[in-house]
Amino acid sequence: MLSKWRQWRAARFDARHPFPQAEWQRACKRLPLLAALNDDERQRLGQRTWRLLHRKRLTLPDGLEFDLSDRLSLLAQAGLLTLGWSEADAEEAFAGIHEIVVLPDAFRRRVEEMDEAGVMHEYTDERVGETWHQGPVVLSLADVRDSGDWTGFNVIIHELSHKLDMDNSLDADGFPPLSSDIAGREWYQTFMAVWNDLQAHLERGEPTPIDDYAATHPGECFAVCCELFFSAPDVLNEAYPALYALLRRYFRQDPLTRMRAYQSA
Repeated sequence: MLSKWRQWRAARFDARHPFPQAEWQRACKRLPLLAALNDDERQRLGQRTWRLLHRKRLTLPDGLEFDLSDRLSLLAQAGLLTLGWSEADAEEAFAGIHEIVVLPDAFRRRVEEMDEAGVMHEYTDERVGETWHQGPVVLSLADVRDSGDWTGFNVIIHELSHKLDMDNSLDADGFPPLSSDIAGREWYQTFMAVWNDLQAHLERGEPTPIDDYAATHPGECFAVCCELFFSAPDVLNEAYPALYALLRRYFRQDPLTRMRAYQSA
């Protein structure tokens, strides 16, 4: 019954809001991450992105020229995270997102943190993105425009990964809801192996195999690894192949194969 209701709702939406094919093609050509999708993936992501654009509030800087293809390309990178999941699971994953706020540039936040000794520290932190549980996702426009290729940087995927992480808790702890084919113990052991390796590199004063920001907090480890999984899958697979394989099962996608096909075309 629920499936039929979803089909009816989708058909009703499509009738009221015809899909903007030309703008979607423009968005896909602009970004390598989207251009690398096959025809079926691109069509499915396009429809989901179009619906996402109508369900979520996108708040932009005053006076910014940000046309429909710009909006589609931004939200498509968010939708890329759930592309391998069912329609119902993809919709549920982003149910806690009500607004995406785009600011002109990086922004500053006053932060209070307690160290292991119980001492509170206050400092000003410059950020390119920020996410709250049941709150908005905030992104820097400059960094949104730097996202979408294979360089390993993607502020949209990074921040939306935090939202996936928060689906079963009030905080990003690196342990999102898992499908039945992934045991919590396997997830914990795989990520802990990565976490411990990052910490060991830092203790030895050696460069880390991936961005050392992943070593600051388990939630950041998850977000950085998701960011790499989609935007530099070769780097993540070379550094931590077991983690890449686990994320491939979690997202039900294989960006490494997708990237290699795109680069060899």
